Amino acid sequence: MKKLLFSAILLAFIYVPANADTVRMGTEGAYPPYNFINDNGEIDGFERDLGDELCDRAGLDCEWVQNDWDSIIPNLVSGNYDTIIAGMSITAERDEVIDFTQNYLQPDPSAYITTGDGNKAAYIGVVAAQTATIQASHVAESGAILAEFATPDETISALRNGEVEAVMADKSFLAPIVAESNGGLKFIGQDVYIGGGVGMGIRESDSDLKDTFDAAIDSMKADGSLNTLIEKWFGDEASLF
Repeated sequence: MKKLLFSAILLAFIYVPANADTVRMGTEGAYPPYNFINDNGEIDGFERDLGDELCDRAGLDCEWVQNDWDSIIPNLVSGNYDTIIAGMSITAERDEVIDFTQNYLQPDPSAYITTGDGNKAAYIGVVAAQTATIQASHVAESGAILAEFATPDETISALRNGEVEAVMADKSFLAPIVAESNGGLKFIGQDVYIGGGVGMGIRESDSDLKDTFDAAIDSMKADGSLNTLIEKWFGDEASLF
């Protein structure tokens, strides 16, 4: 019965692009496990799997576009692609510029890492974060000195090179880096919850497209397939719907 109900919802909100254009899915391709470029040079990760499934359920012809994080919202607004699906947390500040679908991930804890013995205080000194992220805003408000970098990999390099004392990012991004460091990097401080979960960014003028993806996300939540994808990419301890 649930499947029939959500099939009806999808049909009711089906989005038909103007002139049958392809819906372009914008992502960063540099933030595993959310999105990254695999060994074949293709966009991969949780959001690639999710986006392909959402497009399939909605009956949309979709293609993927890679874009640097620091210009990802301006290039959506200017029409270079039609969605942002890039680990973007839903915040009131961003919602003033673009619209969001419902969340397809629960709020992910942010965390700090440092080098050495891990006894450094997370809230003092110089802390690196990727520019234009919720973590960068949090660091700036925390009393620490914020060092912004264009990519998440650059924040890790700055920490290893001694340019900064800590890095703040999504814990799901940092965890494998810490695990692979053989004790060279360690978590410090408490997890911090920021933002209202992760959703797709949509231009405010594209309300039909938002409704279409909302319905597709609803259907994945209803049949459990979204939870299956979350567990695949984030592990058994990830927050589910």
